[in-house]
Amino acid sequence: MDKWMRRTVRYMAVLFVVMLLYAVVYDYGMGAFEADRISFLHSLQVVVETFTTTGFGSDAPWSSWQMNVLVIVMDLTGVFLIFLALPTLVFPLFEEALSTAAPTSVDLGDHVVIAGYTARGEALIRELDARGIPYVVVEPDRDRAADIYESDTTVVHGEPESVETYRDDVNLEYARALVADVDDATNASVTLTATQVCDTPVITFVEEPPLKEYHRLAGASDVFSPRQLVGESLATKVTSGVSSDLDDAIEIGDGFDVVELPVQSGSELDGVQVADSGIREQTGANVIGAWFRGEFVSPPSPNTLIDEQTILLVAGHESQLEELKRLTRSEQRRRRHGHVVVAGLGVVGETVVRAIDDAGIGLPQVTVDTDPEKEADVTGDVTDVDVLREAGIEAAGTVILSLPDDTQTVFATLVVRELNPEVEIVARAESQESVRKLYRAGADYVLSLGTVSGRMLASTILDEEVITFDQQVELIRTGPGDLANRTLGEADIRARTGCTVVAVERNGDLVSELGPDFRLDPDDELIVAGTDDDIVTFTEMVGEAD
Repeated sequence: MDKWMRRTVRYMAVLFVVMLLYAVVYDYGMGAFEADRISFLHSLQVVVETFTTTGFGSDAPWSSWQMNVLVIVMDLTGVFLIFLALPTLVFPLFEEALSTAAPTSVDLGDHVVIAGYTARGEALIRELDARGIPYVVVEPDRDRAADIYESDTTVVHGEPESVETYRDDVNLEYARALVADVDDATNASVTLTATQVCDTPVITFVEEPPLKEYHRLAGASDVFSPRQLVGESLATKVTSGVSSDLDDAIEIGDGFDVVELPVQSGSELDGVQVADSGIREQTGANVIGAWFRGEFVSPPSPNTLIDEQTILLVAGHESQLEELKRLTRSEQRRRRHGHVVVAGLGVVGETVVRAIDDAGIGLPQVTVDTDPEKEADVTGDVTDVDVLREAGIEAAGTVILSLPDDTQTVFATLVVRELNPEVEIVARAESQESVRKLYRAGADYVLSLGTVSGRMLASTILDEEVITFDQQVELIRTGPGDLANRTLGEADIRARTGCTVVAVERNGDLVSELGPDFRLDPDDELIVAGTDDDIVTFTEMVGEAD
């Protein structure tokens, strides 16, 4: 608005000067060429009438060609200035009046303040909305703040590094926590600013893990580096495919684990319907659910076909899960491991390379990156067929796509799958929306950075015990709330929420054999598995019961 005001003042000043000059020339011309002495005020009136197109008849017609030319020039000048005023002054004024502006302050308490708006912030907001916890996003860009506001997200237009923003505009003193999610340097500055105002916990993110210490020095309560965790998780998918050990299993207690097992092409389960798989009869393990091309189903239908793009989520004792893993692995894949191609040497890619080396399984790696300074084995674009062939894609056993751009990752998946239909493709995604695309493109395993980050935030702020951040299905440990004293059949948790009660911890013992008649005690701890959305639904149900 200030810019519009300055532009208007300059325009009016120019218009006033031009009219005065024309009035002087017109007054002189009427006396010199028309022999008609008129007052200067009359000359100014004629100029105003001409510029505003409100009339020309008071002195018309003019007998001299000089005055006719002058009037023609005045007409053109007036039209030009009017059309100039419309786009530069009038239209912006109407747009400003009709546009929706984000507020500059909110009156909240016991809320979460989020500095910056990213995919992980959106994941956190979904968790907060499900639990009825208020929040506010601080966005410095006016237009972006307006867009966020129009999407029904609570936002204020303010500077995330300003003391006034936290003290006067978002009530940080009465907030549960502040999440700094802009960039590494700004997050540290936000922390220093916020700690000047009050002692509300500050949670920050870092893209570069070595910078964690500086955020802690700035006063951050918790510092997360989700890219490092994602890299370690992606590496685990490779090492567990070679090793017969259940390295990525999540131990619940008493030797009882939950694990995701990808079904490999050519394994005993590949091409078999769930009803004919005999998983329970052969291994004793329980199938909690399964991913079919990126879609989680719990429980899977008996006639659903298991193939090489299926990932089983199973629970059981270690010996049972090891036997089930044998059924999911291909003898051909076990005989021909092939090397690993790691595409993208950012924080995620470097973590993958280091984790595979540290595993000590002697698996050769070929790295690919577009930046020559990364000193990759192959320098070039992983979507380029020649680059992939130079990396030995035809002989590779696994390709890990740790690229920062989801569009490029999807395209690279298509190219890799075309060149080597048998290779295992493990990919990271920036946003949850890209996960389904990557599975459809041919990826075998996809991990969303936004999902991992959102889980980290939610578990810290809401003080929930999340057993794992990096699995595709979330596992939480929680009390039964008002579901206590009901049987599992009466609670009907799976049908109402899509979640599965994997086990119940009671008096220090883990109960894994759960039937519909199992009754929940108030002091029980439930281990619940489900997708992010299903866990939110479960939390809402327990909250409604409370």
